[in-house]
Amino acid sequence: MENNAADVHIPTFYAGRSILVTGATGFLGKALIEKLLRSCPDVAEIFVLIRPKKGLSVNDRLKKMLNNKLFDLLRSKQPSAFDKIIPILGNVAVENLGLLSSDRTILVERVSIIFHVAASVRFDEPLKQAIFNNTRSTRDVCILAESMKQLKVLLHVSSTYSQTDKPVVEEILYPSEYDYKKMIKVAESIDEHLLRILTTKYLGTMPNTYTFTKRLAEQVISDFSESLPVAIIRPSIVVSTSHDPIKGWIDNMNGPVGMLVGGGKGILRVLLSDPSIMSDYMPVDAAVKAMIAIAWKRGIKTKDKTTDVYNCSSNQMKSIDVQNMVRIGLGITKDVPLDNVVWKPHTTVTKSNSVYFILFLLLHIIPAVFLDTMIKLSGRRPILLKLQRKIYVANKALSYFLLNQWKFKNEKLLALIDDIGNQKDFEYPYKDVDIVTFFKNGIIGSKLYLLNESMDDLETAKRHYKR
Repeated sequence: MENNAADVHIPTFYAGRSILVTGATGFLGKALIEKLLRSCPDVAEIFVLIRPKKGLSVNDRLKKMLNNKLFDLLRSKQPSAFDKIIPILGNVAVENLGLLSSDRTILVERVSIIFHVAASVRFDEPLKQAIFNNTRSTRDVCILAESMKQLKVLLHVSSTYSQTDKPVVEEILYPSEYDYKKMIKVAESIDEHLLRILTTKYLGTMPNTYTFTKRLAEQVISDFSESLPVAIIRPSIVVSTSHDPIKGWIDNMNGPVGMLVGGGKGILRVLLSDPSIMSDYMPVDAAVKAMIAIAWKRGIKTKDKTTDVYNCSSNQMKSIDVQNMVRIGLGITKDVPLDNVVWKPHTTVTKSNSVYFILFLLLHIIPAVFLDTMIKLSGRRPILLKLQRKIYVANKALSYFLLNQWKFKNEKLLALIDDIGNQKDFEYPYKDVDIVTFFKNGIIGSKLYLLNESMDDLETAKRHYKR
């Protein structure tokens, strides 16, 4: 007989189990591991798939990851928890995840819960790489899972934007017009140059290789759902923590935080976006709680053959349009200025491509050329033009998401949050989030954790801002 969800508390379900996490060194992966260790203290072990990178070994990368401020609370309360993290040499972009056969054997014998988080979130990734990172890796994780004797659940992290061709996205699996097996074969057999030429034809209505390959990955999960206990979570744009374990923690410039930091530094003067668009954001701590809860919910009903899909979106929660977010952000950076502001912060939002181009030229390129010349004359290395080129490319890549709006239904997710009931460590007070406070914490968080600036020098920063 299957357990009733209410009878098995989340930490009890995870107690004594071995977990495999792909994408552990990423933004979502780090937050997931921290939460699992802190709130499910009896997990047996967490295997993390890591590849060597930039001359750092797998152990070096793990050590560097655990030095992050995100882990400070865990470090002070449960320092021995770190011993449960076991790095496994692997690479999702390589066939069969690049696993050694000895490591594969260990995973097959011990793991009963998989969180497949790894993905390349670059929108301009060449199609070949995106298929290997996002689609073939999902197939290979499923193949590995099939040989696990004790598997209770495989949770696949997708994206709400894998269905951008639908104005309203339901919490269901949609049929795909492409065959993922054929697409993997295409990526493996056609050379990169030719595939670049064919990319537009393959993408069809999809805006970029990221959304396309994430959609294919959902098809992989659907295909394997006959033989595996699977569930899918589709987070929207994942942003800084709301409060757990610290307020405003973030480790990347993606999404709105990058926009607000660029605006606050005075280097983002114009933004290509529809000012009235309500963007969909999810705090990373809320996303991680949802992931742990979904795996628990699916894991206690293993006999089921269904594929539960949850949209981890802010639908029915408090939203804010782009214009107001920019206004609030600029207001916050006046009270809490970032260090070394280049120019008095002000950002113009326009949805016209031609207006954007002209303003970018006047407000970004020409001043950058002028300042770079001054920097060069003083014997230092010019950097502003290079930076402005990056900002332009990033804004153009994001523009599809900043000029269109979707509704991501999330009734199943909200029902799950309510279902968790009194499990205090896993509830998310989505009805009480104050947007202004949240973004203020996010900007302070990016100042502290991303830019490594201090809150002690606030008076100096304010004087510089006024000047």
